[in-house]
Amino acid sequence: MIDKRLPVAILGGGPVGLAAAAHLARRKMPFILFEAGDSIGHNFLSWGHVRVFSPWKYNIDKMAEELLLASGWTAPNKEGLPTGKELVEEYFMPFAQLPAIAPGIHLKTKVLSVGRKGLDKMKTHGREHRPFSIKVIQNNEVKYYEASAVLDATGTWNQPNPIGSGGVFAEGEQDLGEHIFYGIPNVKGESIDRYKEKNIVVVGGGHSAINALLDLAEVQEQYPATKLNWVLRKADVSMVYGGQDADALEARGALGIRIEKLVNSGKLNIYTPFHILKLFKTEKGIQIEGDLNGKTESIVGVDEIISNTGARPNLNMIREVRTDLDAALESVFDLAELIDPNIHSCGTVRPHGEAELRHPEKDFYIVGSKSYGRAPTFLMATGYEQVRSVVAYLAGDFDAAKKVELDLPQTGVCNSGAGLEGASCCGPENVEAGVEANQTACCN
Repeated sequence: MIDKRLPVAILGGGPVGLAAAAHLARRKMPFILFEAGDSIGHNFLSWGHVRVFSPWKYNIDKMAEELLLASGWTAPNKEGLPTGKELVEEYFMPFAQLPAIAPGIHLKTKVLSVGRKGLDKMKTHGREHRPFSIKVIQNNEVKYYEASAVLDATGTWNQPNPIGSGGVFAEGEQDLGEHIFYGIPNVKGESIDRYKEKNIVVVGGGHSAINALLDLAEVQEQYPATKLNWVLRKADVSMVYGGQDADALEARGALGIRIEKLVNSGKLNIYTPFHILKLFKTEKGIQIEGDLNGKTESIVGVDEIISNTGARPNLNMIREVRTDLDAALESVFDLAELIDPNIHSCGTVRPHGEAELRHPEKDFYIVGSKSYGRAPTFLMATGYEQVRSVVAYLAGDFDAAKKVELDLPQTGVCNSGAGLEGASCCGPENVEAGVEANQTACCN
């Protein structure tokens, strides 16, 4: 049998990884947490200037909050909307510094691989009795750690999708990488010189792209020579407007209202549905070629490109673990039917926990946004309930693990996907007790 005195390994120091640490600490189970960045919440700091649309009350794990309050921590206004930086500085960091948490955290530690000690993926006999072996690089030195269980909460942020059509890099995309920003640059702050008075293309149809465009529109007001272009793969731009006034999260609904107003202002050029095939340099700047409604179209004289086409999970690090993933979404298999944007757009997800997150590899779990694979519809609160259930199961509290509850605000959008004519993905028959429809963007 695996020595249960070995720690549970948590991969990733974002909100869901920290929530896992909170629940393990509360149950007095040893843990070790690996974060590749030099700070807890490192990925959040890369978009620290962005204000999220979900208020604090949806962003703080209940067990983490309990531990923080016991230490004298002052909670933020639950109805306030934090920025990425505020989440890190006012929540993640104070929590990570708690005496019960800090000793288990290893920063600047990149996980290279996870597997069973001494066994490759093919070996079955005695597999469940071997500890997990986690290979990391720490302070430029390769080290190995053993664990009784593994929770992979590494997310997808550092694995952006390319802008090319078909999910692959467009011809010339990698060669012109210095002119492409994958993420949400601080265009009104530290990056303003890169974008002011430039011809800019924003690629993507989700909230990240909308945030970038709205910020660029403010730059355009100050610097009228700034040109804005929006490339989407949607059949119609109106598909990204979301629930607007019907959205239970006011800030999220407001994004749809604001972007519709910007589109109607005529201050940006819309290309949709546009599929990028090729990029190359000319004397006038970058030229983008692609397919627009079945015809070849070019966008010329481009200076900078901002890519917000979603992300995908890093599966290389868990290649020697026996996983069960959906072939299309690369999500945990049993979650696919709940989150597949081909089936429904509202982001409805019924309560799910340890049972749905199991893999053939005993005591290995993918949690947080990585559990959704390439699907874009994820909220922190979903991840918090995932790890609560998983940790309860690992602790032998099977009743608590089964009792999964999830209460999320409605998007105000509910469209059935192809093949579901007349059906409602968000109807009462598809939403179990304790759940309200939503996740983040149904329009990515």
